[in-house]
Amino acid sequence: MPNPARPSLRERKFAKTRLALAEVASHHLEAAPFETLSVKALCERVQISEATFFNYFPKKEDLILYLDRLWTLELNWYGQQAMRQHQGLSVIDALFRYTSIQMQKKPGLMGEVIAHEARSRVRHKSPEITIAERMMAFSDLDGIESTPDDSLEGLLRTSLQTAIEQGELPENTAIAAAMVGLVSIFYGVPLALQHSNPAAIAAMYRQQLELLWKGLRAVAG
Repeated sequence: MPNPARPSLRERKFAKTRLALAEVASHHLEAAPFETLSVKALCERVQISEATFFNYFPKKEDLILYLDRLWTLELNWYGQQAMRQHQGLSVIDALFRYTSIQMQKKPGLMGEVIAHEARSRVRHKSPEITIAERMMAFSDLDGIESTPDDSLEGLLRTSLQTAIEQGELPENTAIAAAMVGLVSIFYGVPLALQHSNPAAIAAMYRQQLELLWKGLRAVAG
């Protein structure tokens, strides 16, 4: 993908305000649930009108979808880096390791994003992340402006298929069953441990993944 042109001043101003709203929201979610987030209070912190807020996010719920998409984009970047050095199950291990770090840094925010995913009855379209937003939010991640922001499921499925091709998992591994297991571990472990012992998430991820691989091999064998 070719390097994008430098965003215009208008694009940069839009990105700066939208990211400022996301930053204030993420701080709020570390201490309180999303339902208690007041658009009025949020706008006062960022110094914009409530009417202006809806130019950036048509609905309040779009804000948490945006935070989720920023997280997914960053996860994709780390996944791409892992793929340059590893393949198959090692990439999945790297993705879960990165997620465990984020869970410890921002347990409230990550917990709210996961809870929103669990409550959603339908998959809503997330706000697009512009080139300017990518460059401002992740200025230290080289190549973030051209990193695809595919879903977590897409990343995991690709790595599973590679693991099967490399012989890390049997040829007759049921990908659908493996995906259910991976997604359950990804979301379930933090929900089980984020309040009692968030520092144990990384170790529990490793343990649960190893059990999943052993189980898939046993069933396929």
